[in-house]
Amino acid sequence: MKNTTVQNNKLSLVGSISLGTGAMIGAGIFVLMGQMAELVGDLFPIVFIAGAIVVGFSAYSYVKFSSAFPSSGGVVKFLNKSYGPGTTTGVFSLLMYVSMVVSQSLVAGTFAAYTLRLFPERFAGYATILGILLLVTVYIVNILGNKVIGTTATFTAAIKILGIALLAIAGLLASGFANITGNYIPTNTEALPQGVGFVAALALAILAFKGFTTITNQGGDIKDPHKNLGRSIVYSIVICTLIYVALALAVAGGLSITEIIKAKDYALAAAAKPVFGEWGSWITIAIAIVATFSGVIASVFSASRLLDMLSNMKQVPSLNKIGNFKNPALLFTVSLAILLTMLFDLTRIASIGVIFYLIMDIAIHWGLFRHLKKEVDFHPIIPLIAIIMDAVVLSAFLYVKYINDPLVLIVAAIGIILILISERFFMISHADEDGNMPMGMETNNNKT
Repeated sequence: MKNTTVQNNKLSLVGSISLGTGAMIGAGIFVLMGQMAELVGDLFPIVFIAGAIVVGFSAYSYVKFSSAFPSSGGVVKFLNKSYGPGTTTGVFSLLMYVSMVVSQSLVAGTFAAYTLRLFPERFAGYATILGILLLVTVYIVNILGNKVIGTTATFTAAIKILGIALLAIAGLLASGFANITGNYIPTNTEALPQGVGFVAALALAILAFKGFTTITNQGGDIKDPHKNLGRSIVYSIVICTLIYVALALAVAGGLSITEIIKAKDYALAAAAKPVFGEWGSWITIAIAIVATFSGVIASVFSASRLLDMLSNMKQVPSLNKIGNFKNPALLFTVSLAILLTMLFDLTRIASIGVIFYLIMDIAIHWGLFRHLKKEVDFHPIIPLIAIIMDAVVLSAFLYVKYINDPLVLIVAAIGIILILISERFFMISHADEDGNMPMGMETNNNKT
């Protein structure tokens, strides 16, 4: 009876896809289009297509990992299998965790940016408060358990996917396909070598898709994980690609690049207004609110699972010692997201998340290629291509930020250094007499 109850409380394939698309369709389509347009002008719909190709190669490793080692630890389990227990696994796992929390903050900020379009300009200063209120609400939803999370995610995902799809189709019918010329020259940056801006914009596209990695954290919460985790990843990416490209084309056809950049934090609502009138703008805002709410639910769910796994593996201090809270990992995750929401604007939040994610992503592919050839059936050339793509995109993005906003690089560097030092200190302080660092789950014999 108990086993039946547990099985019934697990996420279905549809629920898993809902969480995946919920984590992906949030800030990605509602905010990042404007940031991409700043770099590449009317080429930003093509950036989404190119980004989907890069993510497709990247997703291959996650699908192979998920099929072989389904776990609620997701990326943490994958890194542990690749590098063994110790500092390397801990550092890259924490980079992934922080990038997920950064995404929550980004989506919370997006929620606030769109919600405030319903109010007079004088209320603009309440964006941070609205973002915090959203995160608190999501904390309450996640406390209620998997069944409520799955039902909520499925319901909100259906609303936003159908709503955004209808907006995209109607927008394309009303304004036609955009006239893409590729003649745009960025005015908010120094001259960039040809093609660098486009490659750097791919980093933002990857951020729009990175929510698929949250699916890997559902190994202990999804039915038939060996089969459904991989399916969920593939289906979520395909769905989001179609939606992103269609909507980007609709926006590019309805607004000039100058108008998109001016309204970059709420570009979709701005694009709907000239096509559908005031009602169209309000409907778009309503869909954005639902989409961002769904996105934060999915991201918080997965990030808290990842942190909880890190605690169980003894890669971070035990969370059970933090008071008598029902879910300390969830509380810590939401608290960190609130802090980031208070400290940074949307552009900088997105940039930090991109840097952390791409570094971790490279580690995932290298771990699969270098250490798991005997345990996982895969084609070695694909993770190698993914590594090269990630490295090129990350380099271009770092170069653009070095020119335009070096503070992002400073903050990211400080964050990485703090994670490295704190994780190394924790590992050393918890090593046994032989220098081993035992973890709270099965490990392999790879390097530490």
